[in-house]
Amino acid sequence: MALNVLQSSSLRLSSATSSTFKSFVTPSLSLAATPFSLSPPNLNLLRISSSPSSFRRGFHGGRITAMASSAPGSINKPEEEWRAILSPEQFRILRQKGTEYPGTGEYNKVFADGIYSCAGCGTPLYKSATKFDSGCGWPAFFDGIPGAINRTADPDGRRIEITCAACGGHLGHVFKGEGFPTPTDERHCVNSVSLKFAPGNATL
Repeated sequence: MALNVLQSSSLRLSSATSSTFKSFVTPSLSLAATPFSLSPPNLNLLRISSSPSSFRRGFHGGRITAMASSAPGSINKPEEEWRAILSPEQFRILRQKGTEYPGTGEYNKVFADGIYSCAGCGTPLYKSATKFDSGCGWPAFFDGIPGAINRTADPDGRRIEITCAACGGHLGHVFKGEGFPTPTDERHCVNSVSLKFAPGNATL
């Protein structure tokens, strides 16, 4: 769209040009008019923002672009960065879905009050009040902190993998219906290497 700028003592836009701008912008966008600059290289006509919080829109070269923002709480790092900040064993288990040997984990027999967080990103995952001694050789919990853990069926469909909802780090697997006297009848079988324990008040 071309604009004819008339050099005079005052700069005015014709009603036809104004209506053209109104029809160009879609109704879902909120408009905030900005003052015109008389310097042609810096001529700013409109500042456009969108109402949906999940997108950021901008006016670039006469076209509207939209960029999806990351989901709240998501932590995305390239594998090279994970390898740099994790120990080799943490990387093997959290990022490559490995398993520690039973009975060797640091937190297998720990039952003090506190919070268990993801060893990769620090997101709180379990309260100590949900930990119990299952005798399986790995830390066991009957429930996680709401929204902190994702469940995904293994490719063979035989087990359900549990991962940190924030960074995707592998925690272990969850089993149901084993008959443990817990409120959920579930056992979150978690690698100690996937966790970091902070003793103290377990209230979030």
